[in-house]
Amino acid sequence: MRWYYESVLGWPTAPGTPVRLRTGVRFDVLDVPVQAGHAALRRLGPPGATPRRPGFPVALRGGRMLLLVAAGGAEELPGLLEWLEWGSLPLDLTAVGAGGLMEAPLLPATGAAGAAGSAGATGATGSADVAGSAGAAGSADVGRAGRGSALPPPRPRDHDGRARRGAAVWLRPPEQEGGAETSLPALSAVGGTAAAPDLARLVHTLATECHRFRLSSRCASPRLARATR
Repeated sequence: MRWYYESVLGWPTAPGTPVRLRTGVRFDVLDVPVQAGHAALRRLGPPGATPRRPGFPVALRGGRMLLLVAAGGAEELPGLLEWLEWGSLPLDLTAVGAGGLMEAPLLPATGAAGAAGSAGATGATGSADVAGSAGAAGSADVGRAGRGSALPPPRPRDHDGRARRGAAVWLRPPEQEGGAETSLPALSAVGGTAAAPDLARLVHTLATECHRFRLSSRCASPRLARATR
């Protein structure tokens, strides 16, 4: 797996096991609750599209969605939130940039995995959280991704056949053709591209859905408490 990320995609990794990708070099990461992430992807896509449609890379880990953006995007996040008038609200929206690490998602069952396997790559995975200056983790189950959203990929399995809990997996794997970075949301992409929205539009949509998810969760808590009395 390390071979695939370093030699095929050109993404630097950190030494040791599990394999971790260095952020702030080829990409940064936006980290949101999976429910808010699925809702945002539905809003950003064309009518009838699912979150799995081709586009900029997106990974899932536990109850979190990790959206890859152009390097430098993490530094832009605070200013964008202020400019978009989200800065005063508590949002479960964080970024991992220069100096951070992201657990390398398991390779897809086909395509990338086949390329790595043919080169004799060794698989090294783990269950560590996204780490960095602004990393965050959650505990909600990925399967509760929100009504009407596409289900996440099946949980990967160990060699002994047991499902590995918490491993990062790709919802949208990075594209090999033309370079994965060409599809990453960035401020320089005015209006966005066919594969990725402009970074400002992405941040605004994510902030909106994070706020909605937070409000819905707060409203659901009193009802749940009354129901259990």
